[in-house]
Amino acid sequence: MAEGKTGMGMEQNVAGLLCYLLGWITGLVVFLMEKESKFVRFHAMQSIMVFGGLTVISIILSVIPILGWIISMVLWVVAVILWILLMIKAYQNVWYKVPWVGNLAEKHSQ
Repeated sequence: MAEGKTGMGMEQNVAGLLCYLLGWITGLVVFLMEKESKFVRFHAMQSIMVFGGLTVISIILSVIPILGWIISMVLWVVAVILWILLMIKAYQNVWYKVPWVGNLAEKHSQ
């Protein structure tokens, strides 16, 4: 991947990292603002799909007593690990695809 500036005027790796900073929220903001960099648009869409999906699952689990709360806590730990991994990979200019979601994000980010 060639490094360079994005349509927002920042380096691609920095913009890619910012896609994940506040989960699906920053993913959505960056996706709507960035029109040039396919790399950044991919990471923004992946952020929307991964963390948006985790948010929906977490809301559903929160209404299920005990078992839902336990699963939600485990899901939270997985989400934090994934969040850190995705920010690191984006900063390293890597097109890291989360299983199941990465190909969809790439398809819908074009």
